[in-house]
Amino acid sequence: MTTNEKPSEELKQLNQQIDEMHGMLHKLALSLEKSRIADYTQLLNRPLRLIWLNILSGTARGVGIAIGFTFFAATIIYLLQILGALNLPIVGDYIADIVRIVQRQLELDTI
Repeated sequence: MTTNEKPSEELKQLNQQIDEMHGMLHKLALSLEKSRIADYTQLLNRPLRLIWLNILSGTARGVGIAIGFTFFAATIIYLLQILGALNLPIVGDYIADIVRIVQRQLELDTI
């Protein structure tokens, strides 16, 4: 009986190892699929599409930065105008000068 028990023990261990390896391979396959590495390699094989996508993303990024900076600058100028209207002793004059400079520059840009 001892000779029959050893092979069955070894088979159980071997089956357990195979199941563990199957689980690991399944996890690896899922993570590779989630990373979309196949799509990336297809994109690398089509350089014109890669260039087009980079042009589009760069343009979108540039437009977003321009809109964001415009909003930020307008908010700062608005706050400076409010602070200038408060007639604070030292700060008010300084802020009023900055607002005048910005307004003159804006007028020159529109001409």
